[in-house]
Amino acid sequence: MFDQILGLPAHPLIIHFAVVLTPLLVATAAGYALVPRWRTYAAWAVVLLSLAAPVTVFAAKESGERLKEARFATADGELGSRISTHESFADPLLLSVLGLAASALLLVYATRPARDSLGRDRFGRPTTLALSAVTLVLAGVAGYYVFRAGDSGARAVWGL
Repeated sequence: MFDQILGLPAHPLIIHFAVVLTPLLVATAAGYALVPRWRTYAAWAVVLLSLAAPVTVFAAKESGERLKEARFATADGELGSRISTHESFADPLLLSVLGLAASALLLVYATRPARDSLGRDRFGRPTTLALSAVTLVLAGVAGYYVFRAGDSGARAVWGL
């Protein structure tokens, strides 16, 4: 499933979704956490990106493993080292994006007004502030790892 798309290696095609959707999730989740007045407008984007970004990162990770098995299983030397460096960012990226998605979804849920309230946060201001802080930290971590994974992958391919 993660090996080929129309006869081409899937990984170079799939990674483009991950390297676009993950920074979008990072930016919208951070904006949602930092600017309460944007929440009404950004909630749908945060929810959709929180569902899509982890799926694309998982698909990129799995397709990368298939590509390595199929074409680079015996790579050693400088190329093997570059591939290994690139591969080392896959799990931290996936875990950080999953954490960011979960915290962002919880933040959206927490800040939605309850039907019987006066528009206050569902769980109170301290909980909302804590969720906002966790979301910001995880956005930074996910942003770091998506950059490192993308950069190391480009360096592995282009030999920079």
